[in-house]
Amino acid sequence: MALPPLDLYDVRSLLSDEERAIQSAVADFTDTRVLPIIGDCFAEGRFPRELVPELARLGLFGATLPEAYGGGGLGPVSYGLICQELERGDSGVRSFASVQSSLCMYPIFAYGSDAQRRRWLPGMAAGEIIGCFGLTEAHGGSDPANMQTRARKAGGDWVLDGAKMWITNGTLADVAVVWAQTDDGVQGFLVESAMEGFAAHDIRNKMSLRASVTSALYLDGVRVPEANRLAGVRGLKGALGCLTEARYGITWGAIGAATACLDEALGYSKERVLFGRPVAATQSAQVKLADWARRLTAAQLLSLHLGRLKEAGTMHPTQVSLAKWNNVRMALDVARGARDLLGGAGITTDYCPIRHALNLESVITYEGTETVHQLAVGRELTGINAFAG
Repeated sequence: MALPPLDLYDVRSLLSDEERAIQSAVADFTDTRVLPIIGDCFAEGRFPRELVPELARLGLFGATLPEAYGGGGLGPVSYGLICQELERGDSGVRSFASVQSSLCMYPIFAYGSDAQRRRWLPGMAAGEIIGCFGLTEAHGGSDPANMQTRARKAGGDWVLDGAKMWITNGTLADVAVVWAQTDDGVQGFLVESAMEGFAAHDIRNKMSLRASVTSALYLDGVRVPEANRLAGVRGLKGALGCLTEARYGITWGAIGAATACLDEALGYSKERVLFGRPVAATQSAQVKLADWARRLTAAQLLSLHLGRLKEAGTMHPTQVSLAKWNNVRMALDVARGARDLLGGAGITTDYCPIRHALNLESVITYEGTETVHQLAVGRELTGINAFAG
């Protein structure tokens, strides 16, 4: 009996009936709604905003949050499969859903008041309110402790000044979860886009994540009421907790990108005939395809086990770092290799590997560069922090 070429260890059989149903539903959405348009969106530098209501109707925003707040009450493996199938379409589509869910809805649920949850979460789940996450700054990058954005008390309000960079959904957002230094440490604020002094501008000339909105945020004396402060957390652990949630989803998303590239490389290599035989009949092609399948299989098993750890409440941030590092590196290497195997055809967006390879150059950088995650694992192994000093 032949093994499924994109699932050599039959990982799908390890899923529950609900998890398989969710994967199938999102896979169908990706096949019918994302893939027919995403090549053109990437070429045009356009985020397919028309898909947002459909993503909401499928219940893909805040899928793991309680139904009382508009969520789906799903488990972490189901959320991972959502990310996997969306990124099989494009990293930009997965990034939109990831930011909306893990970086915006999650902190409001985890750190916000019940009034904040009821005000924002149902509308965000319905896709009627779009959020963005303001942590990264141009000079800080991987060092969020070097944050320059500040919030100071002014009567019953807070006044925010500063700027954030590389913000997904920034110019689409109705609300930004902005992290700022205060006299009592880093705190989070819900900054509404209509507030005076707030501005967002698209970052142009991108060669990666072209089907995604990437922005810079500017805060010039923005007055934010106390009711918009996330009072349930203080210090960088709040922002870093959000990143752990998002990085978890990225470990699955990278699998989707690699799956798309391997699938295309397999199909092309069987159809393309050179020197009297299909490319797939050559030893060099089979060695490459086998290596990509090996690495994809390892990533599939790694993320599934990570999901089960998260389900059990025992997942550690270092485990997320290891999986993000491993899986995104795997996906980037598979995408680059598949682009090469396709030859000249591989440089066009008629085929997916070049698009995924370019996108993954961002994915391997954002939410912790590869080096940052390597050092996180190194710190766990040695007990020595090599980030500073």
